[in-house]
Amino acid sequence: MIERVFLRHPRTVDESYFEHMKFALWFAVTLGAAAIAALVHAFVPALFEKTAGSLINRMHHRIHNRQS
Repeated sequence: MIERVFLRHPRTVDESYFEHMKFALWFAVTLGAAAIAALVHAFVPALFEKTAGSLINRMHHRIHNRQS
């Protein structure tokens, strides 16, 4: 059970549990920052014009350059 829940998926991307946790937390924080930037931009279009898109592109690049 512990193997299936905590270890199997990180191994599919050649990471330990803690390496995978670090990546997932980075992803969550970056996604949150992109969401906040987009929200602010919705109300004040002159602010954060490219921030959300840049963060999403960075996330996309990191995900596609991981081993699977």
